[in-house]
Amino acid sequence: MSQIKTKPHRSDAAEEVEAVTVRFAGDSGDGIQLTGMQFTTSTALAGNDLSTLPDYPAEIRAPVGTLPGVSGYQIHFSSREALTPGDAPDVLVAMNPAALKANIKDLKKGGILIINSDAFTSQNLNKVNYAANPLEDGSLSDFRVIPVELTRLTSNALAGMPLTKVQTERCKNFFALGMMYWLYDRPMEATLKWIEGKFKKNPVLIEANQKVLHAGNAFAETAEMFGRHFTVKRAPIAPGVYRNITGNEATALGMVAAAQLSGIELWYGSYPITPASDILHELSKHKAFGIKTFQAEDEIAAIGSAIGASFGGRLGATGTSGPGVALKSEAIGLAVMVELPLVILNVQRGGPSTGLPTKTEQSDLLQALYGRNGDCPVPVVAAATPGDCFTMVLEAFRLAIKYMTPVFFLSDGYLGNGSEPWLIPVVSKLPKLPTRALPAPQDFQPYKRDDITLARPWAIPGTPGYVHRIGGLEKADITGNVSYDPDNHERMVRLRVAKINKITQDIAPTEILGPQKGKVLVVGWGSTYGAITATVKGCRKRGEPVAAIHLRYLNPLPPDLGEILSQYEHVLVPEMNMGQLLKVIRAKYLAPAVGLNKIKGQPFKISEIEGGISALLTGGKI
Repeated sequence: MSQIKTKPHRSDAAEEVEAVTVRFAGDSGDGIQLTGMQFTTSTALAGNDLSTLPDYPAEIRAPVGTLPGVSGYQIHFSSREALTPGDAPDVLVAMNPAALKANIKDLKKGGILIINSDAFTSQNLNKVNYAANPLEDGSLSDFRVIPVELTRLTSNALAGMPLTKVQTERCKNFFALGMMYWLYDRPMEATLKWIEGKFKKNPVLIEANQKVLHAGNAFAETAEMFGRHFTVKRAPIAPGVYRNITGNEATALGMVAAAQLSGIELWYGSYPITPASDILHELSKHKAFGIKTFQAEDEIAAIGSAIGASFGGRLGATGTSGPGVALKSEAIGLAVMVELPLVILNVQRGGPSTGLPTKTEQSDLLQALYGRNGDCPVPVVAAATPGDCFTMVLEAFRLAIKYMTPVFFLSDGYLGNGSEPWLIPVVSKLPKLPTRALPAPQDFQPYKRDDITLARPWAIPGTPGYVHRIGGLEKADITGNVSYDPDNHERMVRLRVAKINKITQDIAPTEILGPQKGKVLVVGWGSTYGAITATVKGCRKRGEPVAAIHLRYLNPLPPDLGEILSQYEHVLVPEMNMGQLLKVIRAKYLAPAVGLNKIKGQPFKISEIEGGISALLTGGKI
């Protein structure tokens, strides 16, 4: 961006720029996530397209001012399509030395660095091993540094109000937010209204936070240190009603939609785990729509309750992250054996074990595909964007009901916590989720299958004439009785696999971004969508023979995938793991696929995928 290199001057008119990436960073107690979310809401209302990346510390109560306690929130907003949260921030707002040290390496050279200079005390500098004050030693000469006495200015703005020192200092994030609203020409009305709702029981806090927000905005307008401010035009978007939504919110709303469209009450049994817990929180707000939520004592109880709900005729679902899936694995096998509809949500995080609970990863694909004893096939679908979580969890329920099977829905921490503008769908255009009518009681057999789907009937306990046996032992074909016959076991294993393979008849032809054949095909799944799409669109503008496809169905894979892969000299598979989809593609299609692997708890940058494509185009190695 050019504005970060210009000399400051006074200007009443905002300078127009195409896109901006801003990162807020500080202690968790500085309200960084709140600040970022308010800036995001204001930006959405301003009509920009956007993508966000919240970055939470893993420590619950890390010592104040230390590196483990740094919280961050990055937002990329644009007058055109915003597919990623940005490779590097144009602006970094650092509330203390720890935030500066943890994030300065990512700031663009010449970028704007707004620092709370009041926090740069010798004590805070020592906590992060700064030998000298970076505001004074010249180490920040590559950036446009704007030191602001946020703590003092906030205190001055609230002088005379009946607040404690702690309450006063907690308001400084709104002073910084007010500054950023002026710097990028953002409206403040939504935040002012949010403050009224948040602190409606305490008028003093309403007045204090609103006063500080206005004070920060006025300071930025009058201080000579900024010189000018900037604006980003509205992005061209399809007509309709939009809201800003996170992936976890979209997942929860998709589950509510599934209950409404099927006419069946939903049961969600879950044990709290980062980063999936927000789904439970959101669903608990929607009891009026036939939603039952159950916070279980552990992961096994959670999925057990969901299987019981499915047996009882409800939409059973359970949600967790990778460690929870490990605990649920035996029960998932039970759901496969009894062939009941069940949706298992996995919002993936870094592993193994507890791993990186607040960071993102795509490391559970093989776990979803194969992480059970025996031949135990389960369909797997994955969302591509925060808003796409609504579509794909709804699809997971549709498949579960139609094919009478548990289904995995994969998201991850980046999608679950990230947000984007979401076009609220027209209800009449959403897919229906009908259940298959039961045969007459005299014709009922619990494992007599539908010819098209190979699904067995969903007979609800207590319905006269539909009594049947259920459990984890192998079932006899048709009757469902316990069977140890070896020929029957092989037949049932093959039938369960064939049933899942039948799902290919529901998968639409794969969309190819770019030429139908060429030099390089980039294959993605899950949250790599944004970075891959933005990169390949850039390649196409430069005339490079590069294309991309994105897989939302991971078991079974799209039926046309093998033919598509054969049309390209090289196949590049970027993943936030050591190459899990890559292994599947190589094994199934013997394709000349290579992996681009990132395991840092952070999503891909456009520049990283560009590097992989460039290596293949020029004959180099990745």
